[in-house]
Amino acid sequence: MNNKAEDPNLWNDAQEAQKLMRERQQLDDGINGVRGLEQELNDNIELIEMGEEEGDESVVKEAEDALKGLKAEAARRQVEAMLSGEADSNDTYLEVHSGAGGTESQDWANMLLRMYTRWAERQRFKVELLEVHDGEEAGIKSATLLVKGHNAYGWLKTESGVHRLVRISPYDSNARRHTSFSSIWVYPVVDDSINIDINESDCRIDTYRSSGAGGQHVNTTDSAVRITHIPTGIVVACQQERSQHKNRAKAWDMLRARMYEAELKKREEAANAEAASKTDIGWGHQIRSYVLQPYQLVKDLRTGVASTAPGDVLDGELNEFMEAALAHRISGKPDAVVDDVE
Repeated sequence: MNNKAEDPNLWNDAQEAQKLMRERQQLDDGINGVRGLEQELNDNIELIEMGEEEGDESVVKEAEDALKGLKAEAARRQVEAMLSGEADSNDTYLEVHSGAGGTESQDWANMLLRMYTRWAERQRFKVELLEVHDGEEAGIKSATLLVKGHNAYGWLKTESGVHRLVRISPYDSNARRHTSFSSIWVYPVVDDSINIDINESDCRIDTYRSSGAGGQHVNTTDSAVRITHIPTGIVVACQQERSQHKNRAKAWDMLRARMYEAELKKREEAANAEAASKTDIGWGHQIRSYVLQPYQLVKDLRTGVASTAPGDVLDGELNEFMEAALAHRISGKPDAVVDDVE
């Protein structure tokens, strides 16, 4: 690839050149990452040996702590090495939709939106809020994030499904326990090398005013755009820009991405038909429960991974759940039979 990158004729085809440079950079980052792990491992082993020879326990402990961090980094890179799907390296869209239940579910949807935003920030991904529909009293009815970064879709793709919250409602004067549901939908950004044909006559385009916090932040023109693909029922919307033209262009990109994600799912099901027949991977599948009262527990219903610190999970500590779900999905095994939490 280095030799190809030095070819003066490379940029005669800009699209192929950009693809080559991206692949080259990803390989370079991967190789340098492994070499960096090896170097840190050797350096800390030497520090431990020196500390033991000199009887300096503080040096030994410092090096041992560094090795623990190194182990976690190696585990993360091992998971990333499994992200070899066709679109795993792409940026991704993430949609949040509140379920039935009014204010309770809308507040839960807003908590999920914050959770995934915090997770993306922890991963040093760039996050853009493309569209949000606020709830009547609190929370949100729906929202769409654009998460930009290498392997963004690969990391997030197992998060699609229904998420359940059990808590004492802050909106209930009788302090009763409530169960709320919200859905997450993840689909990859389609790059220019992937051709998705959509017949515009199959689509209905609606424009409306952007919603927001009020005042100067609310657009006074019908700049928000919603596109409905009638044959499939897929609906996308964008209100990020003040220009209807820009929102329309982004909405078309989102629709192409949703159509592409649907095609990827068909391919995955065809390639893994036996496992797919044993597990429900549809839209209505509940994947995780978050219990805040009467006890505290977050439990993934596919893998059995659990955490007794829901505050940390809701603040974006999701890697343990994602890593287990990715390993489970790649193995092709049916979902684990995990007792639900009440």
